[in-house]
Amino acid sequence: MTDNPDRPELAELRKMLHIAPFHRWLGLDVVDLTERELILEMPWREEIISNPMVQAVHGGILSALIDLTGLYAINAFGGTARATSDLHVDFHRPATPGSMRAIGRVVKLGKQLSVAETRIEDSAQRLVASGRAAYVG
Repeated sequence: MTDNPDRPELAELRKMLHIAPFHRWLGLDVVDLTERELILEMPWREEIISNPMVQAVHGGILSALIDLTGLYAINAFGGTARATSDLHVDFHRPATPGSMRAIGRVVKLGKQLSVAETRIEDSAQRLVASGRAAYVG
């Protein structure tokens, strides 16, 4: 971790993340903060299934996970992200039963606009979705 005094620590990030009821409902947890990445985990929930035939997660849930991970990555690395101004998501394979890990990395920290990219892996560490978002500070 860097020595940036404006950078929140893991416990503070968890506290910030759990303020929103939606984040708590998703079961999100900050599991690691490395030199370059913020890592969130989301447990499997039957309520997130959109296709019962293959037990696949709804794309909106994956999109929300990408959006939230990017936003908290910006905040974790000293930026300010208050709202999403642009979001692009690519779906690579169905996310099926098992926990998911979202790995967020800052692309650019700016005064008015910051950018982050996120990839979501399933419990077998396969890429299920990735995305990039811009956030207003």
